[in-house]
Amino acid sequence: MVVYRLAQKMAENGCHLNPEEVPTPQHPPSTEPNAAEGSSSDPSGLSPSQREVLERCLHALTHAKNDSHILAALLLITRLCPAGQLDTGTLHRIFEAVGLNLPARLLVTAFRGDDSSGLPPEELISLGTALLAALSTDASMVAHPQLLSTVPLILSILENGPNWTDKQTKTLGNEAQSGSGSQTGSATDSQTTSSTSPLDEALACDCYQVLNAVCVLPQGLEQLLTRGAVLALCRAVLKKQTLSHEKGLPLLGHLLSSSIRPRAWAKHSSDLLLLLQNVSQNFCRVSDQDRLEMCSQIPPFLPPPGVESESLVLKEIVGNLWASLQPLIQGKLSQEHLGSVLVVSACLLDLYGWESTGPPKFCCLLVNRACVEVRMGLEEPPGTEISPQLQHILTACYRIMEAAMEQACSQGAVSHPAQIQTAITGLSLQQSRQVLGALEEAFSAEMYYLKQVRIYDDPFLFATFRSLCAWLAEETSCLKEEVIDLLPFLIGYAKSHFKGGGKGKGLADWMSKMSISNISQDGTWSREAALRYLLPSLCHLSAEDGPRRVLLSLDTPALLVDFLSQGWASLRGQSGKTVTRDPSLETACSALLNFAITEPERVRKDHCFVALESMLSEALPVLLHKPRLLVLAANCCTLGLMIARLKSTSTELGQQRFFSSVLSFLLSAVQSGQASKPARISALWEEHWEEAGELWRLSLQALGGCVRAQPWITTLIRDEGWLQNIFTLLGSSGRLPDQPSQDALEEVLCAIAKQCPVCRKDISELVKSVSCGSLQGLPQLSRILVE
Repeated sequence: MVVYRLAQKMAENGCHLNPEEVPTPQHPPSTEPNAAEGSSSDPSGLSPSQREVLERCLHALTHAKNDSHILAALLLITRLCPAGQLDTGTLHRIFEAVGLNLPARLLVTAFRGDDSSGLPPEELISLGTALLAALSTDASMVAHPQLLSTVPLILSILENGPNWTDKQTKTLGNEAQSGSGSQTGSATDSQTTSSTSPLDEALACDCYQVLNAVCVLPQGLEQLLTRGAVLALCRAVLKKQTLSHEKGLPLLGHLLSSSIRPRAWAKHSSDLLLLLQNVSQNFCRVSDQDRLEMCSQIPPFLPPPGVESESLVLKEIVGNLWASLQPLIQGKLSQEHLGSVLVVSACLLDLYGWESTGPPKFCCLLVNRACVEVRMGLEEPPGTEISPQLQHILTACYRIMEAAMEQACSQGAVSHPAQIQTAITGLSLQQSRQVLGALEEAFSAEMYYLKQVRIYDDPFLFATFRSLCAWLAEETSCLKEEVIDLLPFLIGYAKSHFKGGGKGKGLADWMSKMSISNISQDGTWSREAALRYLLPSLCHLSAEDGPRRVLLSLDTPALLVDFLSQGWASLRGQSGKTVTRDPSLETACSALLNFAITEPERVRKDHCFVALESMLSEALPVLLHKPRLLVLAANCCTLGLMIARLKSTSTELGQQRFFSSVLSFLLSAVQSGQASKPARISALWEEHWEEAGELWRLSLQALGGCVRAQPWITTLIRDEGWLQNIFTLLGSSGRLPDQPSQDALEEVLCAIAKQCPVCRKDISELVKSVSCGSLQGLPQLSRILVE
């Protein structure tokens, strides 16, 4: 009706159409079933004469000379045939004829307060948004830059209601009129006056229709984010504007559940925190039954883990939410309601762990309910399809289980600050055992499910795989036989993702909807993600005889070498502050080190270790100049030496360069102590000594093995002046700061002295000098020198 009224009013104030241009039908089309003239196959139900009139109206619409003509022609068309009865082709012709210029001009005119139209701004806006809403139903129209340029205007209407300031309207009007689609900020950045009357509901509905149509475009989320939709919708909800709760909040929830969530929080954290506070207060105020219905509203508005983590406001919100969830979790719930409660619980655990969850008994109950849900969901007969809703619930349960597992495994040995943050305060040893028992049954159900799988590209399968890997990273002694039986699947799945290529766009979207955060460096789910999750468990499993035999049969070392080579190719080009440590590469080295130590024959015969040795020979000299990657360098050094000790004499240039780098690297860990005190760990190594110290000692021991297997290395040691440097650093005390390091150093010095008479003589002369210390801390070396 608004179109009829406004069209008539504008036609009265402007130029009337010539009757010859647009013939008005003699009678309006009848609504009676058989009123049409004769039979017609027209999809709109029009008779031939009515169709002819419609065509003439369309012709007049196409050739209209001004806005009044367009509106008058639209009025005639709507009187002749309601839009719901028009076929798609005719509707598209109308959209093409009207175009986007008219609604954009109507909005600009209203926002600028131009009185030339003869209509008040509210009616211009009402008509403009109605036309935009209709045009947005056409896929070819909604993506047009000119329609997108009106988004800030529409957002301003929704946030501010009927009132706008001159400054604001001028800025927004210029953008919409230009039709450039430039990505300006939100329409809400300017000062606004408070509304004295609510926004017309039909107008608000049209505005949300446009925004929802833009949202479903391939780049719709980006378009709305860059045009300020998150901030405007957030403030509209806080101001309780028309339909903001019914339509604005769901749209905002959709935006914040997508891949733009981290950037939205980065740009608008303070406003989004106020919105979360508002939503959580509403949640906490209602009855338990209403709260159950509202559970699904909470997760989209929670920040990503790590964002606003120091905010006292957020901590208070999370604490209040836990207090409101406790009676729900302790009560008897339907399957649907329990699922919603578990999803919210998982999201809150992602933010602050067990810090404000509640008493230990409640925490144990939460974990137990999650574990039971997993068993019920996964222990179904083979071929049973898991619904998307159940997948969402089970994925939340996985996250609760992972948080509980980390806590139960660290109970009694909480020494790291990160563990303190996630600690379940007061959890007894018996409760820890109960939690681990429930977890063991749930992870057994995961393994049962994975054994039935035949298709690898299911995102829920990835989530289940990820959850099991988190368990195996901490615990491989339980369910050992089941784990060994599952190894072919685990390696096959990781290998299929790693060699499949490309980025997991579909996986990323699914994980975002499940509120699962990705901790990779580039924020994407890349093809090696599955292998990265499996690596910690491969470290444990490759150290045990039974699992290691299975891993060797699956050609696991070759997979690890490929992963390490790819990671090195990525790191090689980084320098300075751009260098980023990748712990997964260090973990892959650790797993390969287990194979190198325990499977010497396999190392000698498997071609992948030849490729690995070549890569390490190239990598270590470069890593010497990347102090941020010292732990990776220590891993490469140790792994390369462990492989080299199994090889016969080799004087290749690459090997010489590798061993020269080894000598420099090992020397860099030590610096002279004061006066007669022991040598100290160098400043470069001190920060990483907890991780790299054992690798340094292993490298010294392996270097001794290399000296025995490849005697030419002693010549390089003399040429590099390594012995003199070592004894100079030891000083007069002749000691290192700890006994294990002292023993490792003595082992390599003994190997050098035994293998090379010239080196033995060099050592004797060095210890006799005043500046190079004594042999008091090196008894075995002392005996060799006097032989």
